Amino acid sequence: MTLTRRQQAIYDYLREHAERFTHPPTHDELCRALGLSSRGSLHKHIQALVEAGLVVAQQGRQGIRLVEWEQQDTGIPHLGTIAAGRPIQALPQPAFLPVPEFLLSRHPCYALTVKGESMIEVGIMDGDLVIIEPRDTARNGEIVVALINNEEATLKRLQNHHDGSVSLIAENRNMAPLRYPAEQVQIQGVLVSLLRRYQP
Repeated sequence: MTLTRRQQAIYDYLREHAERFTHPPTHDELCRALGLSSRGSLHKHIQALVEAGLVVAQQGRQGIRLVEWEQQDTGIPHLGTIAAGRPIQALPQPAFLPVPEFLLSRHPCYALTVKGESMIEVGIMDGDLVIIEPRDTARNGEIVVALINNEEATLKRLQNHHDGSVSLIAENRNMAPLRYPAEQVQIQGVLVSLLRRYQP
């Protein structure tokens, strides 16, 4: 996901001052620190950073905390369900999962629960938890979280074509690739690892 200049400024401020905060800064405190007059506008920018997997909106005092700091204390954010079949929307949910460090990348990550069977031939099963590194670009052959038409997200293997179109390829021989004009597909992250529970 590409950040706007204002969103990048908010994220940079949080990173530069993270060690000085005695508590996660509130919306009002961020408005004062950044010279913003509109609390509503700040809320929209914060929501975009949440959806990018970079910050967490805390409950209670409405504090904002970096995901990379939250991971140190409580784990990585679980942002909902991702389709490995027919695309469905991935929705942010305020839950955190402890994940061993060796399963993460060097960048802040988030988790999604897989729904469907389109990736079973590479060992990604219905109910698995996939660990995703937020990125807005990916190489051919990488397994990505792709947002289609700004509405629906899906987990597929990426293939860019010379004619400017993009294929999202299922790893299930019974399912055909999905092909779109490149402008209809936005990369939101790349698969890093997965977790599976064998017993209920």
